[in-house]
Amino acid sequence: MTEILKINNLHVSVGETEILKGINLQINSGEVHVIMGSNGSGKSTLMNAIMANPVYQVTEGEILYKGEKINDWPTDKRARAGIFMSFQNPDAIAGVKLGDFLRQAKEQVSGQRPSILKFSKELNKEMESLKLDETYRDRYVNVGFSGGERKKSEILQLKILNPTLAMLDETDSGLDVDAVRIVSKAIKEYINEDKAVIIITHHRELLENIKADYVHVLKDGKILYTGDDSLMDKIEEKGYEWV
Repeated sequence: MTEILKINNLHVSVGETEILKGINLQINSGEVHVIMGSNGSGKSTLMNAIMANPVYQVTEGEILYKGEKINDWPTDKRARAGIFMSFQNPDAIAGVKLGDFLRQAKEQVSGQRPSILKFSKELNKEMESLKLDETYRDRYVNVGFSGGERKKSEILQLKILNPTLAMLDETDSGLDVDAVRIVSKAIKEYINEDKAVIIITHHRELLENIKADYVHVLKDGKILYTGDDSLMDKIEEKGYEWV
């Protein structure tokens, strides 16, 4: 077990508004961390700060990835180093085919041009596992995709890029029961002892087949509770009023 991510006293603002107010968090290889909290508690802000979204300004504290401070790293460097983030509302990219986008992303992350034949077989395999028709590889990224198809497209990127740290922001939102099962299975297949996962969710269904090592509850930009997955049961029963 090795340290993948460590966050020390992280403060993050958007404009003049401070959102995160001193987050401390350590994530090791092989661990799955779940972050829960009511809307506006700072969950997505935390992930965006780790991914260096320029809208979110780190005003204090540090982010360490594999022991190295990355506060000054731009987003593309973090992605090439093995940090991945899926979004609540993935953007559409007109004019860029999904298959081409994934092959170019794979090349950027790995530093090597993938064999077209080998990549095509890998892509077809992962698309089949996610119940995405092969024709989607020739469609523009997320253009005309349903909400569920966009989320599956994000998980397809996860499986193809195979990052060290995966941050999944409400991947289950907008998915029907069958799609949640498919996505949950894909995430489980991705996880191993060398990787780490952070999942933002409001519901337990996505984690039905995934063991959560730690559950963190955020409120007003601070982690107020950390525990095992029994915290999810308490939240499902009582909501966030008790926090």
